Amino acid sequence: MNYKVKDISLADQGNLKISWAESRMPVLMSLREKYKRTRPLDGIKIAGCLHVTKETAVLAKTLKDAGARVSWCGCNPLSTQDDVAAALAKEGISVYAWRGLSTEEYYWCIERVLETEPNITLDDGADLVFTLHKKLPGLIKKVYGGTEETTTGVKRLRSMANDEKLKYPVIAVNDAETKWEFDNVHGTGQSSLDGIMRATNILIAGKNVVVSGYGHCGRGIASRAKGLGASVIITEVNPINALKARLDGFEVMRMIEAAKIGDVFITATGSKSVINKEHMMLMKDGAILANAGHFNVEVSVEDLEKIAENKRTMRSNNVEYLVNEKRLYLIAEGRLVNLAAAEGHPSEVMDMSFANQFLSILYLANNRSLEPKVYNIPKGQDETVARIKLETMGIKIDELTEEQKEYISSYEEGT
Repeated sequence: MNYKVKDISLADQGNLKISWAESRMPVLMSLREKYKRTRPLDGIKIAGCLHVTKETAVLAKTLKDAGARVSWCGCNPLSTQDDVAAALAKEGISVYAWRGLSTEEYYWCIERVLETEPNITLDDGADLVFTLHKKLPGLIKKVYGGTEETTTGVKRLRSMANDEKLKYPVIAVNDAETKWEFDNVHGTGQSSLDGIMRATNILIAGKNVVVSGYGHCGRGIASRAKGLGASVIITEVNPINALKARLDGFEVMRMIEAAKIGDVFITATGSKSVINKEHMMLMKDGAILANAGHFNVEVSVEDLEKIAENKRTMRSNNVEYLVNEKRLYLIAEGRLVNLAAAEGHPSEVMDMSFANQFLSILYLANNRSLEPKVYNIPKGQDETVARIKLETMGIKIDELTEEQKEYISSYEEGT
């Protein structure tokens, strides 16, 4: 058996979800239609380590239709949709994923995928790449290159490259404008609030929502919380981001002060212990803690466990901790709230991100001698994806005239 999922009988239910996603992902579906005839990925083995969602399934099936042999695992222990995993297994994709993995099981799944001896890796958080380098370095010689989906992963890979530890080229799909200006901002913004509301059913309006980090993800979360009627407070360590937040109309303060007044806390920094015991001890009764960063280290669960006098599960993805006679609520174990407590980003926004993944993989398949470093996406790919997306939305835009092209590329005309 070349897969391991929770329940293969869930495949029909998973196929319905995938069909729904396909109907909302016209860019990727147009690429599938175009390349399933020419099959440019014939004979190429692709190992994917991404959240096993209905949107990811559309990408995996598109790669398969383009000729690739695809194997897949999840990049987070709580983000796998078991019915989607079952559907992919029935589709003939070697998938090793189920919701609720232990740490040992998580890396077992990654190693099973790597044992297929991939030519291209497709990662979200760089755990696949790091495991390949650390545990199975003998397989690296077969790898043409890889892609990376998220900010945290790109940072890890750039650090590896700076230390000359990265042994093959990786394209930073996350850094594509049609990825982080849409997926990170609109996708994370909407789905993070969705996850918190599913786990708590609270009214966001009137709450003090503290967002830690004002990068693309934090900006999206803050915007959506404000739109739902919250008073939004930003905490930051970057002075430029802090200034952006203030000029966007948000309160900006240190976490030590925000901790005293926040009702809902959402971290989106890529760092660790952003919320620790010092902050927790100051929080008011009923405060809700959630994380939208890739790893479950931004809210210090270790600190929370140590200082809690008692804890109990209130509902799915919602655990109450009694701290200093006050109740604090941790959502989804401090893991990615939008995927662990909800379904992740809407299909429409993942359409562009995964179109970039597909096109980047085609590029790697056709350019097999790149130096081992982190690359931005090929020039022009961003605009190609954006144009296709606009076309599928029925939107037309202006084009430069020859005179305008000449004017903006020259330096001779002045006042």
